[in-house]
Amino acid sequence: MTPLGGDVYEIDTRMAGFAGITAGYLILGDRPCLVETGTATSAPVVRDALASLGVGPQDLATVVVTHIHLDHAGGVGDIAAMFPSAEIVVHEKGARHLVDPSRLMASAKMVWGDKLDVLFGSLAPTEAARIKALGDTGAIDLGNGRTLSSHYSPGHAKHHVGLIDSLTGDLYVGDAAGVYLPETGDLRPATPPPDFDLDTALASIALFEALGPQRLLFSHYGPVGDVASTLERSAEELRVWVDVTKQAHSEGLDLDHAVAMVRDRTKERYAALRKADATAEHFELLSGAPSNVAGILHWLNRVNPASH
Repeated sequence: MTPLGGDVYEIDTRMAGFAGITAGYLILGDRPCLVETGTATSAPVVRDALASLGVGPQDLATVVVTHIHLDHAGGVGDIAAMFPSAEIVVHEKGARHLVDPSRLMASAKMVWGDKLDVLFGSLAPTEAARIKALGDTGAIDLGNGRTLSSHYSPGHAKHHVGLIDSLTGDLYVGDAAGVYLPETGDLRPATPPPDFDLDTALASIALFEALGPQRLLFSHYGPVGDVASTLERSAEELRVWVDVTKQAHSEGLDLDHAVAMVRDRTKERYAALRKADATAEHFELLSGAPSNVAGILHWLNRVNPASH
């Protein structure tokens, strides 16, 4: 757990036991708010972190997730049970999946297979009455006039929101600005199927810039103070990955060949991949080239099916 100032604490939710992969954040005001739960298997880690900050079962006012992918929201059902007074906040396009996770879990099983249980565990359902569904914008009361404003940012996933803290100017970017690796300063896009859309993703980044945040808080991983150049890099990375995947697509290459081509063209962009240690593996787990390329190909087939 790391204090970040402004009563904000970064919690390493230790996805699958790994450190530095998934972060949740506690805003410890009059109405304590947890941003991102991490996976289902992370729930006890998060509960213990909150307890160490004096937030017991009845004290947590709100749990908000940027989107419902299992590395961000897989623990919602378990955390809701552990903190029975907390309201659960999510975009309206994700709300029904928290009430009935069966479809979400079935599609995750198709993607991850036997790794699903190890990486994420199982998302438990949350009672509908406890869920607050957000529209394009919304506000979460943090107490004492402090609010967390929600802004719909669906380039990465159609149920994604960014969240800005009125007191600190922190912007919780979820995955809409990509994946940041603090050890190396690398930034990589997160473009999984089925929702990725380039124009929407770039518009989400432009929206984040327009909000004028003081700092970006990445779910993967941690705080970044250099807002303008980081968001600029987010947009640049998207364009690079899309350009290379477009070329592979136009040549009729299958996913494996497209992934190899993208890896070859982008490897020099990331210091992590030049390290012969776990950093490269972490990066691949967070934002795997096969998943990113598959998402871009899915989008290309949708917008330009004739060329395939």
